[in-house]
Amino acid sequence: MALPLELGGKRPARVALATARLTRAQVQAEIARADLRLRITQLYIEAAAAERRAEVLSEQAGIANNAFRVSSERVKAGDVGPIEQQRADVLRINAQVAADSAARQAQAARANLETLLSAPVTGPLDRAWFERIDGYGPPRPIEVEGTLALAAAEADVRTADAQVRVARSLRVPDLTVSTFARRLEASNDTAAMVGISFPIPVFNNGSAFVAQSRSEQTQAIALRNLAVIDTRQQIASAQTEVANAAATARAAGGPGLAAAQEAARIARIGWTQGKFDQIALLDAERTLSQTRQTYVDALAAYHDAQARLDRLTTPAPMISGEDR
Repeated sequence: MALPLELGGKRPARVALATARLTRAQVQAEIARADLRLRITQLYIEAAAAERRAEVLSEQAGIANNAFRVSSERVKAGDVGPIEQQRADVLRINAQVAADSAARQAQAARANLETLLSAPVTGPLDRAWFERIDGYGPPRPIEVEGTLALAAAEADVRTADAQVRVARSLRVPDLTVSTFARRLEASNDTAAMVGISFPIPVFNNGSAFVAQSRSEQTQAIALRNLAVIDTRQQIASAQTEVANAAATARAAGGPGLAAAQEAARIARIGWTQGKFDQIALLDAERTLSQTRQTYVDALAAYHDAQARLDRLTTPAPMISGEDR
């Protein structure tokens, strides 16, 4: 019977490598869950923005229909020429086409969200959340250490360290203790014998495996340092996008929208009373529609950038393998 005895810390090295690989797998699972949350959030943002755009364009279609009705009445009364009615009819048709297209896009966005959730999405989406903008002032500095964005790179470094430890342990030969029985010719008795074998590596001393493991360790460290730089840049870019979109949304949804609505209201009254020409009305309506769509687009950009920023700054959870 032969019993191998491992030397050089082979078993602890294997345990450390297995633990590091388990930690890497657990980190990857957390990353997958975080990416799924981000995707769901982005689809929700798309659906909410599509519904708001559909509302805006539907209201614009209603305004265009009313403008066409008034134009028809004024043409019949002889107050204006037929060209105004034709122009209003073109505006009405285009506005209805845009409203129908936006409604289909809203349905498609909701369907995509339902597909990802594997569940129906009923009722209106959270409009109050979509129109809420949080935070003021300059972006706060965020330390990337300890975030989920770096967890995978750090787990790769720990795995590479453990692999180097395994490679070094394999350079130490193992002892083999064997027991056997031998018959003594002099007395014809049987004696129990114990033997110890210790191989001496000559042509393969494991140096190549150690060199390879060290190279992979150096690569993992370099990639980890690069991940730190990339994550910092991505966080800074996301913070800038959040701030810019928030500023645009506040301007478009606040004084900008109020001014556009008032200008359109005055233009409608003045055109109905014959004080403004149709060109002034169309320009005011176009400005109002563009301002409202800019507001919706800025809100969608704000929430999308905020969701990506939250994903980048998600703290890495405590992994069970790290406590071993």
